[in-house]
Amino acid sequence: MSEAITIAAELRDRSGKGAARATRRAGLVPGVIYGEKQAPVCIQLDPRVLWAQITKSGFFTQLFDVDLGANGKHRCLARDVQMHPVTDQPIHVDFMRVSADHAIHVKVPVHFTNEIKSPGIKKGGVVNLELHEIEVTCSPDNIPHEIVVDLTGFEIGHSVHLKDLALPAGVKPYHLSAEATVLSIAAPTVARAETAETEAAG
Repeated sequence: MSEAITIAAELRDRSGKGAARATRRAGLVPGVIYGEKQAPVCIQLDPRVLWAQITKSGFFTQLFDVDLGANGKHRCLARDVQMHPVTDQPIHVDFMRVSADHAIHVKVPVHFTNEIKSPGIKKGGVVNLELHEIEVTCSPDNIPHEIVVDLTGFEIGHSVHLKDLALPAGVKPYHLSAEATVLSIAAPTVARAETAETEAAG
């Protein structure tokens, strides 16, 4: 969890595909701000400003204050970024307004740490991450950037379930069973077999 990051943007006069293309020709990224029962607002912003945020971890769980200058600020979450299929540069971004008074649903990435302190991994075990992200409900000010599982002491066969996670106060899993497996330490032979099955299916 962290404070909101302010990013500068400008209003766009028109919406639609033609207007978006014109914005891109001008070297800017078109976008929209929506939600909170307010009218959508078409915006445009410097691609360097957007790229600096996209490349950071936790982009979709970071609060942003989109600053439109004399037209005010909007507290938002990034909900979608469209990338160019060839250049891989952002070509459109969607921001959703959020309010401290309303709980929201957000998908939080799952990471793990301390692999070198896991006896199971030292014996050749492999981390099997079954939930790469967990959808939670919480207030905008309580959004965790990530959920970290500490592998210290884990042997082969050890599993971590949703109920085992120490989520921040006010953060609750959404539509997931408490028994859902988040990750496990698989034996090397099991890991190889699963890889072979995946390759065969592909």
